Amino acid sequence: MSNIAAFLKPNSIAVIGASNNPQRIGYIVIRNLLTGCFNGPIIPVTPKYTSVAGILAYHSIDAMPITPDIAILCTRAEYGPEIITQLGEKGVKAVIVIAADMTITTTKNKAVNYQQQMLVNAQRYNMRIVGPNSIGIILPWLNLNASVSPIPANKGNIAFISQSAAVCTTILDWAQNKQIGFSTFISLGDACDINFAELLDFLSQDTKTDAILLYIDSIKDARQFMSAARAAARNRRILVLKSGRTMAGRSAALLHTSGETGLDEVYDAAIRRSGMLRVHTTHDLFAAVETLAHSVPLRGERLVILTNGGGPAIMAVDALSDRGGKLATLSAETINKLSHVLPAYWPQANPIDIMGDANIERYQQVLNILLDSDDFDALLIMHSPSAIANSTQTAQIVTNTLHQHSRSQRFNVLTNWSGENEAAEARSIFTQAHLPTYRTPESAISAFMHLVEYRRNQRQLMETPLSFGEITADPHYVRSEIQQLLRQNRHHLETHEIRPLLESYGFTTLPTWIASDAAEAVHIAEQIGYPVAVKLRSADIRHKSEIHGVVLYLRDANEVANAADAILSRVALHYPSARIDGLLIQRMADRSGAQELRIGMYNDPVFGPVIMLGEETIHWDISRDAVVALPPLNMALARYMVINALKRHKIKQRSSLEKISIPALCRLLVTISQMIIDCPEINAFDIHPLLVSGDELTIIDASMDIAIFDGDIQQRLAIRPYPKEYEQLCQLKDGKQVLLRPILPEDEPTHKSFISQVSEEDLYKRFFSDIGELNHEALAKFTQIDYDREMAFVAVYDGMIIGVARALSDSDNKEAEFAILVRSDIKGTGLGGILMTKLIDYAKQRGLSTLTGMTMPSNRGMITLAQKMGFEIDVQIADGVVDMLLPLK
Repeated sequence: MSNIAAFLKPNSIAVIGASNNPQRIGYIVIRNLLTGCFNGPIIPVTPKYTSVAGILAYHSIDAMPITPDIAILCTRAEYGPEIITQLGEKGVKAVIVIAADMTITTTKNKAVNYQQQMLVNAQRYNMRIVGPNSIGIILPWLNLNASVSPIPANKGNIAFISQSAAVCTTILDWAQNKQIGFSTFISLGDACDINFAELLDFLSQDTKTDAILLYIDSIKDARQFMSAARAAARNRRILVLKSGRTMAGRSAALLHTSGETGLDEVYDAAIRRSGMLRVHTTHDLFAAVETLAHSVPLRGERLVILTNGGGPAIMAVDALSDRGGKLATLSAETINKLSHVLPAYWPQANPIDIMGDANIERYQQVLNILLDSDDFDALLIMHSPSAIANSTQTAQIVTNTLHQHSRSQRFNVLTNWSGENEAAEARSIFTQAHLPTYRTPESAISAFMHLVEYRRNQRQLMETPLSFGEITADPHYVRSEIQQLLRQNRHHLETHEIRPLLESYGFTTLPTWIASDAAEAVHIAEQIGYPVAVKLRSADIRHKSEIHGVVLYLRDANEVANAADAILSRVALHYPSARIDGLLIQRMADRSGAQELRIGMYNDPVFGPVIMLGEETIHWDISRDAVVALPPLNMALARYMVINALKRHKIKQRSSLEKISIPALCRLLVTISQMIIDCPEINAFDIHPLLVSGDELTIIDASMDIAIFDGDIQQRLAIRPYPKEYEQLCQLKDGKQVLLRPILPEDEPTHKSFISQVSEEDLYKRFFSDIGELNHEALAKFTQIDYDREMAFVAVYDGMIIGVARALSDSDNKEAEFAILVRSDIKGTGLGGILMTKLIDYAKQRGLSTLTGMTMPSNRGMITLAQKMGFEIDVQIADGVVDMLLPLK
């Protein structure tokens, strides 16, 4: 996070290109800095003026009396590279670049990339850049408005980061109206240097920030973004508004950011996988912000609706059903209590319609009864204009009742006061009381479902997967076979060519034979038995359906011969120059009661390999027919993928067919994920179709595109997979042989058992406090780690964990903090030394410069081990801690 703090905790600012001309950017920035009442030095730099806005100006950068924490460039694009050099020589480490149009500018018929020149110059001085094309940053808690925004930001607990200047000002204008404040407001612009990932790392630790909003046009480093997002989403609520959902939108985003955009469905999968929440429109973002700003974390998904109008409540129920939400069921006790205060003809169900003649007292009575119950998790209070229950007065009574009731904080409360003139003041009352409020039933339900979907994404992030067991494939054999095919200049492979590779991973495939002509096709059909399928084999015709190159259910020799001749004739007629490699003959699989699915792997330009799942269709479109997931997959993630496909009707459980076995399909998806990880030469993979009949999954047809690969096998993936290369067998002093390996999410039960066998004294020395029994969330944080920034090695003996060593790297990959814990009855066997050596070797391989740790003075065993390993020991008697430091370079 090099020099990020200079941006977000500055003490002084220089404005390069400051001006007294109200039409200039340099004037607006100075005005905003002064209006915001920033307490630090403001240094205008301009050769034109002696002073700017009454502040003494300096004619050049080297004339500045101090080195500022931030410099804001308000100059033209072509001056940027030279100014960066001058600032670097002055020692400035953080720069905001306002100018746009820096990527490629034509000067005297010569193309010049000012942005690249500027970045190269900045890197020479270890300088960081926000922008170009940024409107600046606003830090309300520091009274800093270092931007060209016409609208300031109030103090609050939401951080906002955007690639779009226009979205920034729109959000600020709306937030002013809603009295919503920000902890940090950053316009990244083209993000040539500082990006979302680095800011997420910083803001997820910021005490002023509870939630983070991102407006994204494109991501440039998927691995870095995913790693930071997954870590931040465990500590902060994060919402994402991603543009470019359509092809036209992606093209516009490409022009706007000069970065790869990738498929929208893949971004969707990446955002869900990170535990963040995506919204699709600015309206949804506003609604979600309001909900997040005022809501406690959702404890469940049961919604109860309180209304004085049946029609709006029905609209809310329809919207809830469309989004997959849950209506709460009222208990008999609650219905009985409500019946004592409501008319006899009330529906006695949820939604709770208190009728159009409801007065304010009825609202209050029903609300108190509901708050005393445990029938629901969230409450939507609705009000339609009424002559009996005045909008404003009812809103005030509702607000007072909620604030006075001792149990109101247990629930998420949303309000929908319909209307404009009548309801405007009421909604203002809710806003001032920090209660989310919405104009329409649909927008209120949309906001509630944002909370639900966010909760679901968080649960996915923390769910413990079932153990899958070892995949028995031989990846070395598969890679060698693929490389042999590449040496033969074979890049597109069909079913019969990849069948041995698929079977090596345990997939069931349909046997395939090759015939050169109709006579040989008949001979093969006679041998394997009818009915059969005949399919064209041609590398030049990728889609056989174009010429009806697949004929199914052929039942005798005449049908086979006629089909074979017809296929060959159609090729000769429509593709006379196409190379024909023969005909594929397969016996027809038993399709009775079976369902045909399609599974594919696609190489996204941003996120790398992704897996797709849907039903087999003639014209398969990823955006329309499939759900997407990022490898690596485990059983929990594969199950989410399948359930998502069922919920979104990409797969249908048809009553007339054998029910799909979700566990069997998950196992197949996990195996495909592993094959993609093992074999980087696979560029694309398509199973079309996969025949599914209960637990039986058979690949009928498949194709694969392969290409030479000579890069980092794991780096091509957006999420680093399990690093099997770190597995190692070691022997303890007592002769026990233990396996050292990286921790897995599936280790949660055995890790819990391990903790239970460590003495309270040893646990206290490790955690500096009494930890009690760890819950699922705590154990998930220990076992579900990001291998890209953290490592935990477990020592496994006889299927049980007996020791754990951890190293958590900083975001700059310079320093890691370590911790070691050994089962109390294993002490003295040398396991601590083995784990420490493993950590040191790992840290050196990562290129870290320092390994640090902290323990108590009473932990003599740890201190002695650290000294033996070469650590510098610093005993802080007053604080009761011992610092351990090992320089690695």
